[in-house]
Amino acid sequence: MEATGTDEVEKIKSKFMSAWHNMKYSWVLKTKTYFSRNSPVFLLGKCYHFKTEGEYRALHSFQSSPAGESAEVSGNVEEFRKDFISRIWLTYREEFPQIKGSALTTDCGWGCTLRTGQMLLAQGLMLHFLGRAWVWPEALDMESCDSESWGSSTVRRLTASLEASLTAEREPRILPRPRRGPARRDWDGNELRNELYHRKIISWFGDSPPAAFGLHQLIEYGKKSGKMAGDWYGPAVVAHILRKAVEEAKDPELQGVTVYVAQDCTVYSSDVIDRQCSLMDSGKAGTKAVIILVPVRLGGERTNTDYLEFVKGILSLEYCVGIIGGKPKQSYYFAGFQDDSLIYMDPHYCQSFVDVSIKDFPLESFHCPSPKKMSFKKMDPSCTIGFYCRTVQDFEKASEEITKMLKSSSKEKYPLFTFVKGHSRDYDFASSPLHEENDLFSEDEKKRLKRFSTEEFVLL
Repeated sequence: MEATGTDEVEKIKSKFMSAWHNMKYSWVLKTKTYFSRNSPVFLLGKCYHFKTEGEYRALHSFQSSPAGESAEVSGNVEEFRKDFISRIWLTYREEFPQIKGSALTTDCGWGCTLRTGQMLLAQGLMLHFLGRAWVWPEALDMESCDSESWGSSTVRRLTASLEASLTAEREPRILPRPRRGPARRDWDGNELRNELYHRKIISWFGDSPPAAFGLHQLIEYGKKSGKMAGDWYGPAVVAHILRKAVEEAKDPELQGVTVYVAQDCTVYSSDVIDRQCSLMDSGKAGTKAVIILVPVRLGGERTNTDYLEFVKGILSLEYCVGIIGGKPKQSYYFAGFQDDSLIYMDPHYCQSFVDVSIKDFPLESFHCPSPKKMSFKKMDPSCTIGFYCRTVQDFEKASEEITKMLKSSSKEKYPLFTFVKGHSRDYDFASSPLHEENDLFSEDEKKRLKRFSTEEFVLL
């Protein structure tokens, strides 16, 4: 009885925490984001031009400037809208199944870096299964939701949620908006195939224990590095957790993807290629695609602005899958830039649990209707950069291109990170953990993760 009472108190606390964070961050959905018409906008390797004078004011729904000015907007604004909204948005959730070993049914207030890590991995999987040119056919339907409706529905949901928690009633559900996109029967075979993968990728990030890359699984892997549900996770620790999650994934569709995490700001080319050429679980030979994660630090206490051009260069690459970063103790998923401002998706908005195991589960809450911008100067120096390479040839080409970029952008004696030929073991590091059997993390990795958990990096 006492345990039950404690659980009820924790649930009520979670409700109030969700309400507090939504009041704290809901302004994100209502504030306006301004884009210059004179400067190109880059989003994960794609470049967009708005090509008119003055400013293009994007509301959270990407509405153009007020009537009378809209005719002045030219360029490919629509394509940018579709591209941004098509990225997978993963945020705080509430009322999901209880996390093992805790009373938590929400990650509100502590799970933001795990969420930005999920978004980066989701982008890598979208490149793998759908390609960079894919856009969600229903992306522009998101514009039907204006800032007032978001705000009012949020207030209604939070009020009902808190009342329900105090009266022991079940969480009320706000019905999703009716779809206005093309009926599925009107889609051709390729569109149907892409929609199936779109839903499958999102389902891998569902907030329930069976989901391969869901919060519950990531927390289980985090325990190996001393992290528990409710702890704050740094971008380097999340990189290693994502690697283990992909390695342990059982879905046959995921056997063609692997993740490599750079060791001490160094990518060992032979270790990457070994991962790409390793056998599938089925025993079949074949080359795997690789997602390369590089934890770095862009300065000491504050971000060094000398790294701005390098970060912009990285986000301009077609194989970049984004950056796990943010402001101090507040993680964002950086996906692009304009001038000296970074474009990001914010995970801090708390949404209701969606059961992704049901057929035709609603997709709207997994797509962000609003791009946000932040000055590079405000960026926390600790971050993890991600790349996707489909083949060994793609990796070799990417390593050459990034190395040139590192050399040209570095004003210091040493670049931010390096690509080195050979294996890590050739340089007196622990051998690659590719074939470990008995433990998820090697002893060397555990030591490294503990150091990363305090966000201490070796600055060269």
